[in-house]
Amino acid sequence: MCARTAEALTTEHALLGLLREQPRHGYALYQVLTEPDGLWAIWRMKQSQLYALLTKLEDRGYLQATTEPQEGRPPRKVYALTHQGDAAFDRWLSEPVARGRQFRMDFMAKLYFARREGPAVVRALIERQRKACHAWVEHLTAGSGDQAEALFPRLVRSYRIGQIRAMLDWLNECEEEVLSDAS
Repeated sequence: MCARTAEALTTEHALLGLLREQPRHGYALYQVLTEPDGLWAIWRMKQSQLYALLTKLEDRGYLQATTEPQEGRPPRKVYALTHQGDAAFDRWLSEPVARGRQFRMDFMAKLYFARREGPAVVRALIERQRKACHAWVEHLTAGSGDQAEALFPRLVRSYRIGQIRAMLDWLNECEEEVLSDAS
């Protein structure tokens, strides 16, 4: 879906997730996206970018638009999720974030939608992400025994391992907090 890669952007999946809840027109989507206690807390999107993404998602077959007349105004498009869009959203939500640098935005967006799906989805998402984080640490520590390695690469690896361990600690906290809130 994204021009740079075969993978869709998190923002594109977020639009699919919002339309999974109910069909909406572009401005209604923008209002949900700008709620301060929602996705606005992790990223911003301009209205023009939103409409461009909606067109792209419709062209890809993930959305279907119908025209809704408005009194005294031009008709507006109301977007609904297609089966293909629903399947793409499910795949995205079920996969852990692939890289540590994507964690802040991508995982948070996934968590936002997982909470809407229910505690079982949250638990599964966190567990898959935990496994991915452990694999990252394993990969980084596999080559760490070489004393001849230059200082800077060693420091970078150490920093990355620390970040991932912090993510793991946060995932544990998050699971406790989110799941206790759901009860």
